[in-house]
Amino acid sequence: MATEPVSYATNIKPLFHERDRDSMTFAFDLWSYDDVSDNADVILRRLSAGTMPCYGAWPPDNVDLFKRWVEGGKQP
Repeated sequence: MATEPVSYATNIKPLFHERDRDSMTFAFDLWSYDDVSDNADVILRRLSAGTMPCYGAWPPDNVDLFKRWVEGGKQP
């Protein structure tokens, strides 16, 4: 539900697959709360533009969930 709190551990980390993590390790670790939180604005721009992940855009619901996490204070 769109009004429920969004957390990194429960909602966001599972969206990133192993190949997402592997392809981004040169910049940051997508399985690290601190790295994703620190780079959330850049990640959100890329997700919104459809340029991340590199193998195809996320469904709009996943992008919206990530955006809600960022706007909700990036809860761990």
